[in-house]
Amino acid sequence: MAQNIYDRPEFFAGYSSLARSTEGLAGAPEWPALQAMLPDIENRRVVDLGCGFGWFCRWAHEQGAASVLGLDVSEKMLERAAATSDASIEYRRADLEELGLPAAAYDIAYSSLALHYVEDVGRLFATVFRALAPGGMFVFSTEHPVLMAPTNPGWSIDAEGKKTWPVDRYFIEGRRTTDWLAKGVVKYHRTIGTTLNALMAAGFVLTHVEEFCPSAEQIAIRPELAEELERPMFLLVSARR
Repeated sequence: MAQNIYDRPEFFAGYSSLARSTEGLAGAPEWPALQAMLPDIENRRVVDLGCGFGWFCRWAHEQGAASVLGLDVSEKMLERAAATSDASIEYRRADLEELGLPAAAYDIAYSSLALHYVEDVGRLFATVFRALAPGGMFVFSTEHPVLMAPTNPGWSIDAEGKKTWPVDRYFIEGRRTTDWLAKGVVKYHRTIGTTLNALMAAGFVLTHVEEFCPSAEQIAIRPELAEELERPMFLLVSARR
């Protein structure tokens, strides 16, 4: 079973204060890029893997989705999502490590920053592939493996006064433990190649791969995003069944 870090009081409190939690999709700098990768939502059956506070579920509902299912392992996240959503959006507690979904039940599968908590993505990708109707799309973001690779993820200053980001043990995949909002957060490090090959092994056809970089306009509004030019923060992928 996946670690349920989001139900720890200190983690939940810290996560609730992030911009992407208080502002929703508008507070997630990668959202415009992800949105551009999505097909038309209207009249589509949508499942959100790791739905959190339900921001994407509500957006999909507003776009005219035929049905929306949000899945998350965190009871606290689901309670917040249900309390702020239309009753027609379904939320269900589910562990992505053990997920089962009916065959051909959805047209679009979406996941935002949840897959790096999953150990066996090969199993999950196969589950999603079976759950999508022919031609269905899987669009997701995950923490970029270069960001996750350092054992000490802070930056340093080189002899020329420039920031450098250590990439430690990039090709040694598997469990990594870090302290982010709480101590002992478990994530799973995979190279880009491993993630993409697992998708293709499940039967998916890749349609777009992007290493997120903030735009000049985004940096002008939020200068702290300039740091994201130093190394990729997120990996964004779309694939077709």
